[in-house]
Amino acid sequence: MPRRVEPEWLDELPPQDARATASRKDLQRINSIMGHVSLLARLLQNAIAGEGIRRIVELGAGDGTFLLRLARRLSAHGRPLQVVLVDRQEIVTSKTLESFRNLGWGVEVVVADVFAWLDTPLLPDNTCIIANLFLHHFHEDQLRQLFGQASLGSRLFAACEPRRSWLALGASRMLGAIGCNAVTRHDAVISVRAGFVDGELSACWPENRRWKLIEQKAGLFSHCFVAGQGAPSGNSQ
Repeated sequence: MPRRVEPEWLDELPPQDARATASRKDLQRINSIMGHVSLLARLLQNAIAGEGIRRIVELGAGDGTFLLRLARRLSAHGRPLQVVLVDRQEIVTSKTLESFRNLGWGVEVVVADVFAWLDTPLLPDNTCIIANLFLHHFHEDQLRQLFGQASLGSRLFAACEPRRSWLALGASRMLGAIGCNAVTRHDAVISVRAGFVDGELSACWPENRRWKLIEQKAGLFSHCFVAGQGAPSGNSQ
């Protein structure tokens, strides 16, 4: 299946549109089904402890609820961290912000294009950058630019994306069965077609021996990528 990047409806809708609100709730359920919180928690847990990570930045953070669930999982195994939620739309609620603070985590919301934000002065070297169901929005040249910027100011980069496969495509066409709306059903098919298979994300990361890369299938529908300045556990590409 050749990779194909196309516009998704959720990106074009006004943030307060009822269809967009419903689709964001759908995405929370889909993330639960795909197990991305658990996947990223396992990928980050040891690295955060060993690499001295103090800050997690999520690119394309949306309403912030994904990173909140990840923070809850990580907080059971370590110290509070600082989080930065970067997105073009300002849709993080006060309830979500308060939930971070109740965990003892600091939180900052940045409303900006991720390329523009990453092009600002370098991030501290105790930063981990994550992306969840976000990288598939970009063509390869854009991914190279994003990875080049991210590699200059972070110690760890981790992402969970759709796996581009016929099985995942078939599943994406059945989301109506769990009550997903038309926006989610449309975008799910687009997302799978724009997803990744082995080695495609690694090929876009800057060549540098200090970075160790892991890229692999996760579960039935997901594709994970980790770049670390060390030796992450797993199968390196």
